[in-house]
Amino acid sequence: MNVRPISGASVDARGRRGSKGLLALASGVLLLAVTACGGGGAQGPASGEGKGKGFETARSEQSQAVVTIAPENGAKSVNTSGALKVGATKGKLTQVVVKDTKGTAIAGRISADGTSWTPDLHLAASTKYTVHAVAKDSAGREAAEDSSFTTLTPENTFVGYFTPEDGSTVGVGMPFSLRFTRGITAPKAVEKAIEIKTEPAVEVAGHWFGNDRLDFRPEQYWKAGTKVTVKLNFDGVEGRPGVYGKQTKTVSFTIGRNQVSVVDAKKHTMKVMREGKVVKTLPITAGAPGTATWNGQMVITEKLTVTRMNGETVGFGGEYDIKDVPHAMRLTNSGTFIHGNYWGGGAFGNYNASHGCVGLRDVRGGYDSGVPAAWFFNRSMIGDVVVVKNSQDRTVAPDNGMNGWNMSWEDWKA
Repeated sequence: MNVRPISGASVDARGRRGSKGLLALASGVLLLAVTACGGGGAQGPASGEGKGKGFETARSEQSQAVVTIAPENGAKSVNTSGALKVGATKGKLTQVVVKDTKGTAIAGRISADGTSWTPDLHLAASTKYTVHAVAKDSAGREAAEDSSFTTLTPENTFVGYFTPEDGSTVGVGMPFSLRFTRGITAPKAVEKAIEIKTEPAVEVAGHWFGNDRLDFRPEQYWKAGTKVTVKLNFDGVEGRPGVYGKQTKTVSFTIGRNQVSVVDAKKHTMKVMREGKVVKTLPITAGAPGTATWNGQMVITEKLTVTRMNGETVGFGGEYDIKDVPHAMRLTNSGTFIHGNYWGGGAFGNYNASHGCVGLRDVRGGYDSGVPAAWFFNRSMIGDVVVVKNSQDRTVAPDNGMNGWNMSWEDWKA
């Protein structure tokens, strides 16, 4: 501040004021200081008159909404299911973003009333997550909260072994089957962690056989050419108390041409059909009286150019032990095959002589590609269907092999 000389004051040769002038100047400065620091007059309300419009405006700009995040910031060993919750009071949530350390966002939903958010799926184990949540109050003012936490590291885990293999091409009867290394007591949680997409789209449903096997199939056989993609997101799923999944995998397979073969145990024939049309009829021999072949729809699950068949392994004692059975394809877990037979003599097309398998004429060593067994073996793939009818035995159990087609769609979904 520039102070000009006061009128009437004397100034000596060195530019100094007289003592009287200095006193007057000092008094003026003191008065100015008091006026500037007093806070009265036009500068604002006097003490005790209120906090003023500026304070009220700042307070009104602050959102009344309150955002809450559980678990608390920095929490460790957080459960992978049920622990993550975001809420809002005096307002509604407008945005919730939860990400892992790789930047992958966790899908979730804000409730209809805007007061809560929950994740769609479980969280992964041994993973750090960050949470950013925003809510607005009735005036549209925003409040935000940020938090982070780390999920538990499980001591006990499970995985699911699956079939068919990733990248494979299979027949129209092949289900997608999972066998778990631990018995599952929370089936809904496990099913929720499985996503299946098909092109073209078709409804696919799962069915549990016991607590360690889960199969998926459509209502009818797959349409030829269908592409199936299965995403397994078991990491962090609590399949049973204290036992968590540790598997994340995407499996894709393709459905090949439509081949369904129908064995008539009474007529001793098998009609091989492609796309519903008979391409060849082959003479067969099925199970003899007392050891009849199962009836029903059976899926080829294994192809063996040559294998050993020993009666002791399937409850027939020492009745047979053939070390070189050619062109064998498995139909059930209990030991039913459709296979080449070089010892059957005149049974093919005439009578049933096996211990439950379906036999096709072959030669020892399976070297002749022209015999019925070789012809059928070379034109079959994993997942093809063999239907047996008019046999004296009952229908095969749905879990004896991949044979869930013997259940109605209603029973399957139930």
